[in-house]
Amino acid sequence: MEGLAPLDIPEHPRLVENITWFARALRKAGLPIGPGRVIEAVRAVEAAGFTSRADFYHALQACFVSKPEQRAVFAQVFRLYWRDPRFLEHMMSMMLPSVRGVQEERLAKAAEKRAAEALLDGVEREAPEIPDSEEEQKIEIDASATVSGEERLKSLDFEQMSTAEVAEAKRMIARIALPVRPLVSRRTRADARGSLADWRATMREALRRGGEVQQFARRNRRERWPDLVALCDISGSMSQYSRIVLHFLHAAANTKGAGWARVHGFTFGTRLTNITRHLATRDVDAALAAAGAEAQDWEGGTRIGECLHAFNRDWSRRVLSRGAVVLLITDGLDRGEPERLGREAERLGLSARRLIWVNPLLRWDGFAPRAAGIAAMLPHVSSFRAGHNIASLESLAEALSRPDGGGEKARLMAMMGQD
Repeated sequence: MEGLAPLDIPEHPRLVENITWFARALRKAGLPIGPGRVIEAVRAVEAAGFTSRADFYHALQACFVSKPEQRAVFAQVFRLYWRDPRFLEHMMSMMLPSVRGVQEERLAKAAEKRAAEALLDGVEREAPEIPDSEEEQKIEIDASATVSGEERLKSLDFEQMSTAEVAEAKRMIARIALPVRPLVSRRTRADARGSLADWRATMREALRRGGEVQQFARRNRRERWPDLVALCDISGSMSQYSRIVLHFLHAAANTKGAGWARVHGFTFGTRLTNITRHLATRDVDAALAAAGAEAQDWEGGTRIGECLHAFNRDWSRRVLSRGAVVLLITDGLDRGEPERLGREAERLGLSARRLIWVNPLLRWDGFAPRAAGIAAMLPHVSSFRAGHNIASLESLAEALSRPDGGGEKARLMAMMGQD
């Protein structure tokens, strides 16, 4: 923070009030800040003093920022909140609609938008008056190449979304259907138009008629709906994607006529947690709040191999015995032994009817399976797909009804030199 001007901070009686409102703005922008951190920040600032803007900045950052990806949001909120002479005008300009392409969105811009929304919470926003020349220029803009707000949102990365965009994305995800084909059972049922002859029923009817066979009884195979089992990574690198995907799973668990017999949900980071009963709650906010309270390892480390071992040992026979489809939502970045991770992924793939790996890292065009954990798991999945935006989740929904949808697996396996 070199080159920052000295910071003019009010006297001590206003210190707590200013830092409290600043923490409130950060919380609105998405940073997990509670009263304890506010108290720590006040004490840190009192200890560091107010003579240097850089010292003040770093004292607050040390108290409020816990992950590297939060630094951009913190920097934007700090710049807009602490004595920027034109911060309100700047924030209002950030809230105006634009016609930029989707590819121009960047993480810094998303952080700036979230900061603006947090500081403008509850403030009436009016569009500034536009001179005649500017208004005529806007009328002449060719909007044929632009996309609607909904189409733009579908292709926007979840991590680049503002607070309002995340809320709208959740509403759109709740409308995504997860079609699935029924499974053909070995059991049969009586069916006059069935393809199988029922010799026992035919002979019983013939005995009632003195041994004369007048009509052949027929049967057909029963159909049943499979279960859906989701294993969702909630470690620090997956936290934003996990929250969105859990909304996706909640919609699948509570949509009538979706076809799934039952939806089972598990979260894992450093340990495995069963959240199936919480997904059955009708209210999505209450369901995810209860799931978050039970899963104590949110935004922690990742032990994929150990968690898959726990699932294979304790839950596999219970929830996969009916030909379940398994969704594994993780980036595959694990510090454990790749050999163990590969063994557990192989066992999971053999136990499931289909194992579909949803990985948000596929959003990068140059993605390659260089990480040892990803290379160990990839051969044992049925399909490998992206999961970083709404469009990828819609593609996943279509793939669930297509048994031949392998996604990016074949291409990545070729890069690894395997069949």
